[in-house]
Order: sequence, then structure tokens, then C-alpha cells
Amino acid sequence: MKTNTLAIAVAMALGFATPLVSAQTQPVKPAKTVSDADKRESVSSTSNTTRSNDTRRASAQLERVEVKADALSIGGGLMEIQTAPKAVSTISREAIQEAAPGATFVQLLDTIPGVNASTDDVTGLNDGEFTLRGYTSDEVGITVNGAPINDSGNYRAYSTEYGDAENMGDITVQQGYPDQGAPVAGAAGGSVAWVTMDPRHKGGVDISQSFGSNGYRRTFVRLNTGDTGPVRSWVSYSDNQVDLWRGAGGSKVTKIDAKSVWTINDRNSISASVQYSRQMKTPYVGLTKRQAHENYDQGYTDIWYPGRLNPKASGVAGTEANANYNYYGLHNNPFHALLASLDGEFTLSDNLHLSVVPYFQYGQGGVDSANSSAFTESTVNDSRYPLVNQDLNGDGVVKGNGAVLVGSYNYSNTYRPGIVIKFNQDLGENDNLEYGVWYERPRQQQGMVFMPIDPANGVPTDRWGDKGQLTYPDGSTRSTFDQYTTTDTRKAFITNTWTPDEHWTLSTGLSYLWVERSGYMWEYPGSTGPIYYNKDGSVSKSYEAAVTRQKRSWHKVTPSLGLKYQLDERNQFYLGVGQTFRAPVNGSVFNNAFVSQANGEEAVNQKPETAWTYDLGWRFYGQRVSAVVDAYASNFNNKQVNGYDDLTGLTVYTSLPKVHMRGLDAEMNIRLDRHWSTYVSYAYTQALMQGNMNGLDNGIYYTRGKTMVNTPRNMLVVGLHYSQGPFWGGLNVKARSAFWGDYSNSEKAGGYTTVNLNAGVRLRQGWGWLHHPYLKINVANLLNRHAFAYNKNLSLSASRAAGPGYYSTPTYTVLQERAVMATFGASFF
Repeated sequence: MKTNTLAIAVAMALGFATPLVSAQTQPVKPAKTVSDADKRESVSSTSNTTRSNDTRRASAQLERVEVKADALSIGGGLMEIQTAPKAVSTISREAIQEAAPGATFVQLLDTIPGVNASTDDVTGLNDGEFTLRGYTSDEVGITVNGAPINDSGNYRAYSTEYGDAENMGDITVQQGYPDQGAPVAGAAGGSVAWVTMDPRHKGGVDISQSFGSNGYRRTFVRLNTGDTGPVRSWVSYSDNQVDLWRGAGGSKVTKIDAKSVWTINDRNSISASVQYSRQMKTPYVGLTKRQAHENYDQGYTDIWYPGRLNPKASGVAGTEANANYNYYGLHNNPFHALLASLDGEFTLSDNLHLSVVPYFQYGQGGVDSANSSAFTESTVNDSRYPLVNQDLNGDGVVKGNGAVLVGSYNYSNTYRPGIVIKFNQDLGENDNLEYGVWYERPRQQQGMVFMPIDPANGVPTDRWGDKGQLTYPDGSTRSTFDQYTTTDTRKAFITNTWTPDEHWTLSTGLSYLWVERSGYMWEYPGSTGPIYYNKDGSVSKSYEAAVTRQKRSWHKVTPSLGLKYQLDERNQFYLGVGQTFRAPVNGSVFNNAFVSQANGEEAVNQKPETAWTYDLGWRFYGQRVSAVVDAYASNFNNKQVNGYDDLTGLTVYTSLPKVHMRGLDAEMNIRLDRHWSTYVSYAYTQALMQGNMNGLDNGIYYTRGKTMVNTPRNMLVVGLHYSQGPFWGGLNVKARSAFWGDYSNSEKAGGYTTVNLNAGVRLRQGWGWLHHPYLKINVANLLNRHAFAYNKNLSLSASRAAGPGYYSTPTYTVLQERAVMATFGASFF
């Protein structure tokens, strides 16, 4: 390749962060051979990048192991051959294709040992939650095609926003700690990565149509360009709709995905990918145990009482106004999300490879709700926050008639550019060095505004919060808060892999992460009051505008060490040790500063979360049996928890000093014969808090020796898979033991077992221009069990008897009743 052409290609990868692309894929990736050693794994072609810094000797070892196991992917796609000296699990394309249409990556993780995943809705249209070895999902780093998708402010990940299952390549979980080069700043625990499939070389159109329970309907279309010179692409569109299975409301999500690959030559390429979604959905209401026992199917109501907007009115009017608060039309989650990324892979010499991944993430939307106590009509036109000189209840008169129900909109807008640059250098057959940098600078604007509600139909002025907002006399918006955060993130990393002989592999790594959060937060911007006082003259509540401007930074060097012994072509033993680091969320910077300011104290920098994790494991890969057993220990420091400040009414972020996780993860595949195979995974997790929790004005909670919330002690997955000719089927059973619904361990949710069925027929031949038609049936919760699946509100205590702190009743995600989905699909041309 000419030098100037390569230079132009590298410059393109470095210079573009928001490409417009169109793009699709191929099945399981073929095994790497010695001659392919210079073709490194890329973050956009496979999620399992633990092999990216293998030495040439290690690549040859992997080829021989794959020969023994017959394939890289095993267990019906629920298991894959691993070589890293730490805990790693991968779900391949094979298993993803057979899963329910519209499934998110969170749902697909649930068979992996150590993962406890749940969702309100099995259609994949209402996000989901998971824990990994006791770490919550916002303590796990998540990437798509090598770009981070955890929220830059609070580290949460919203799985519905990203991608269709038809476009997913594979999904990899590193249970203990991420790779040193992973672009994640919020991973106190492990990491999750997934990629979209590479475009295939043959053009055509893929179409599928799904129908199911609760009015589920889904249309998916993907255009594959095939090879157009050196470029091949796909672009897909899906329309997803469903009614909530409990309560009124529904979800409508539109997704557009795309991917292109420009093969410059056999050693250099650039890929571009886009994931876009637009959603308008009604969230599910968390249920207490009592509510679920009274009515398991309850949620928001579809009844609206016209003209009833005064909750404190006497008699029937006030009762109906309170009922109107639960009207589903007032509770929505509108959101736009865009993720665009490039992946430039360049071979600079026989021994040096460059990877460049620029990306841009955009998010705009929020959560609609209702507020029944914030605002009162006033005949005085001034700038006091709670008093509005406007007809709020629709009776045509402005008068002081008590609090009025209004719509609220809690919004978040994010602009997030970033880039990862990584070099991979072979220092010989037995030595490899990987090093690079990551930089990003997200900007996030957050706040809460309010709109009048149409008294006739219960619809707020604008569900996206852009129009008809309540304002002050000068035209400025009435807002509870206005927060702006810039998060400057910089990381440098290096990993060395050494294989001195056919048996031993030593991996050492180091990274330096620096995070700075800066910006401002206004409380009641534009308001002149009022201020309320206690009898002793102290302030009890202030609506007067106040602002804090902050700049806080955290940094740390985190090392890792891995040692693997390859006994023979089937057996390997490994030991892995790694440290992780998670900077505090943006809310802790501003909320804590406000509380300190109100109490006349100096703001204290919130401590970052850190953890040391140790993995000790054995892997066996045979032609009929493959097994992995991993014992681990993780010492987690400064876990962030939420407290409360009475004076300001703000959530205050404090920390739990130590949490110790100890456990065992295992997975096994047995190929019974040519057609039948079984997959089993088991996880034992003990996550114990090592100290009491200080909730500040909420009080002290006796959590020492207690178990973390949402962490079952035992989880078992048993899967049976059948494939013969065009027919295939799978039965997956997952059993979870009981888990605690609050940090004080005063309320326990019982264990439960789910049975899911996937089956279908896939014809290899078609008719004329119709190719590969298939029919797929997916049944979730086949036995129609009722269960509490996940604690939603992370209650500190469910009982006064558990300690002197404030207590609240835990609310839960409940297991969806039996749901059936049928999908017909085919390829054309």
C-alpha cells in the first residue's frame, strides 16, 4: 500500500467522529491462525478483545485448542473458548439469533455466570437492570463497537437505546475487571462489550415481522449493499410497539442501525457504525409486596377525571385529583439517542498495528411525571417559585385556590465526543506490547421544568418539555434545578503479554485514569423566594435562587497481573489480579456542595470507588465436553450510596466503607450427540457489607455483615439445545435463590425459577428471489410464574426495627407473566 494512501486513511479515522454511514454482517468469526497473527482483533468486529494482545505463540495455541473443541463458539452459542488469564464469558451470534426479537444486551446476559438480569418487559422496550457479582450495572463499564455507553454523569446504561438483536455480533462479559485499554470510567466492577456484525459480501434485503402477547408487533428491515468496490455496508430500520402488560400505557421505539467497512487492503481497514433510537414509552410502576399480592397486574390507570386538578380540594374533587396523578398520560419517557463511531485498523509495519476509534454520543430526552404540590395559582405576578400568575386548573380564573396538579419534565441532554488510540506491537514471537490513550469530554445539561395539564384530557402541554413551560414574569423558565457538567476524562494504558514457552503466559498491565467534573448547579433559578423559618429562627425551606460552581478531580494508577499455565491442548489454569477505579457521579459534586454551603461547612470531595479483584480458574475444552470454573474475591471500597439532607431536601451522596465479594462462577457445555447439547452455568455470590451506613439526616443503618441488595446467593442455568436439519429448539431454565430488598436486610424477596422456550425452523433454500425463510417462536416465563425480580428503589431499610434510620417500603420489578412472540423472516434478492 502506498504511504500517502495509508496516511490519508489514518487521518480520516482520526478526523471524523460523526460519520454518516449505511451498513450488516457474517456468522461466527473463523479461528485465528499463525499466518493471521498480524490481523489483530478489532473492537468493532468482536467484543472479546482479550485476545487482541496475544503473542504469535498464543495465537497458535488458540488454533490448536479450537481444533480440539471443533469451534470457537460452543454450547449453542452460550459459551466461547477463552485464553485470557482472568474471568471472561462470551455469547456468540448463534445464541443471539435464536433469542426473542428485540432482546437487549441486558436480557441476553442472563445466562452468563455471575449475572443477575431482569426487565419489566421481555420485549426489550423498557430497558433492564443487572448485577454482576454483586456490583450494580452502573458500576460495570459498557461499550458498543469500542465506544462507551454508560451515562457520563451517573454511569447508568439504558439498553433499549442501543441496537437491534438482528445486528448484534457477540457479547462479552469480563466479570472481574476490564481490560486496561477499555474506555470506561465508571467500572468499579467488570465490563460488558458488544459489537454489531460486519457487513456481508453479498447484497440483499432481510425482513422479519413479529407479533406477540400484549399487542406486541415489530417490523425489521435491513438493506445489505454487498461489495461495492472496497466498501460493503448495511442499514437497518425497526419499528417496535407493545402495550404494557400491567397497567395502562405502552412503548413505541424506532431504531436505525448502520455499519460500513472499507477494506483498504488485507492489512488496513476502516469501519463506521451508527445506532439511533427514538422512544416514547410509559415506564412500569414498581410494586411493593403488599401491592403485588393485592393485584399483580396493577400499574398506571387509564382513567382521567376531567377538570380535577386540585389535590387538596375538599370532597370528591380532591380524591379524583389524586387519582389523576396516576393517569398514564402524565408518565412518559421520551428520548432520542445517537451513537456514531469509526474504527480504523492500520498495519504500520510487520510488527506494529494502530487502532483509532473516534466516537460521538448524543442523548436528548427525559422523564415526564406529575407534581401535585409544587405550584399554586396566585393573583400576584412576581418571581416567587411556587406562586404562578396563570390559570393552571383550567377554570378560566386565576385565584389562590391551593396546589394544582401540573406536568413535570426531568430532562438530560448530552454531547459526548471522544477518541481511543491504541498501538499493538509484537516484540518477537513470544512478546507483545499494547499501549495507548483515551480522551473524552462530555457535556451534560440537566434540569426539571413544568407544564400545565389540559384539564379535559390529562395531556401536558408538551411531552418533550420544549413548549408551554411555566415561566416567571421576565419570561425565564420556572425550574427546580439547572445543572451543567463537563467531564474531562483522560486515560493512558499499557499491557505486556509474554509467552516464554508453550505452557506459560504472563500478562502485566497499568493504566492511569484522570477524571475532572466541572460546572454549575442552580437551585430554583430566577426565584426570589419565599423562605420559611423554624420557630428558633433557622431556615426550614428556601425557594430563593442559589448557585454553586464546582471543579473536582480524581485520578489513580490501576495495575493488573495475569498468569496462565497451559497444561495441554485441553487444560489451562489461570490467576488474575486487577484494580479498578470509579470517579463519583456528577450529582455528588453539586448536591454535596449545596448541602455543605447551606450548613455553613466546607464542601468535601467525595471519595472514588475502588476495588481489588482476584480470579483463580481452570478451563477445559474438549470435543464433547467443555468446562470453566472460576473462584474469585473482590474487595470493594467506598461504595457510593444515597443519603438525605433535611435542610435542602437534596439527595446527598455518602459512601459505604467496604464491601467484600466472594464467590464461584462455573459454566459447562456437553455435546450429547450430533443434534443435542446442554449448557449449564452456576454462580455462588456472597457480597457482604463490612460497615454500617451513614445516611446523614436519614440516620444510621446497621448494615455491617449484611448482604448487598439484588444479589441472590445462588443462581443456576440449565439449557438444552436441539438442532437437526432446518429445525432447532432450546429450553432454558434459570433458578435464583432469595435476595434482599433493602440494605438493612429487613425484607427478603423469595427465590424463583423461570423457564423460557425458543424454537424454530430455518429453511436453507427458498423460492426464486426469496431466500432462507424462517419461523421462530419465543415463549418467556413458560410456566407463568409470579415473582419479585429486582428491587427498584434501593431502600436503605424496610423496617424501623432494623435500626434508627428512616425507612421506606421496597418496590420491585415483578416477573412478567407468560408472553409469546412469533417471528417470520426471510432474505430477498
